Amino acid sequence: MDNLQNPYQVPQAELTVSSVAEPLLASRWTRLGAALIDGLIMSVVTVPVAYFSGTFAAAQQGIEPSLGQQLLSLVVGVAVFLLVNGHFLKTYGQTLGKRLLKIAIVDLNGQVPELGNLLLKRYLVWWLLAYVPIVGMFLVLVDYLFIFRADRRCLHDRLAATRVVQLPR
Repeated sequence: MDNLQNPYQVPQAELTVSSVAEPLLASRWTRLGAALIDGLIMSVVTVPVAYFSGTFAAAQQGIEPSLGQQLLSLVVGVAVFLLVNGHFLKTYGQTLGKRLLKIAIVDLNGQVPELGNLLLKRYLVWWLLAYVPIVGMFLVLVDYLFIFRADRRCLHDRLAATRVVQLPR
């Protein structure tokens, strides 16, 4: 009897094994650790700027910073972020905190993302949203809560089409 007509024939399929292993997603704790390291590094520069610009004194007195002070803080923050992390982001897809903890931002194909796209969609959009009263902080919180999804991709990862992976040790 021909195999094509035998209903009891074991299905035939070619098995292929991929030699390229899918990178492991970075753990939530490692991502948090990297964010804390990055935040501490940024604070070393931005806190003195806030102090000398008067923003810190105004906040101590309960006075909302002026638009000029807020813009100065944003510009200084972006400049410091780029000075500290620009080279690492462009070359390795890492901030300094991610580099220290051996994790990296990759696109959905596993490659280092294009720097302009990364800076615009993964960082700048969310920094600007944080300045929108009430709604901005809510959106930023929702962004971070997306880390608890199975794919561990926050909204900023989804917008930039990135994910954060663990590098081989």
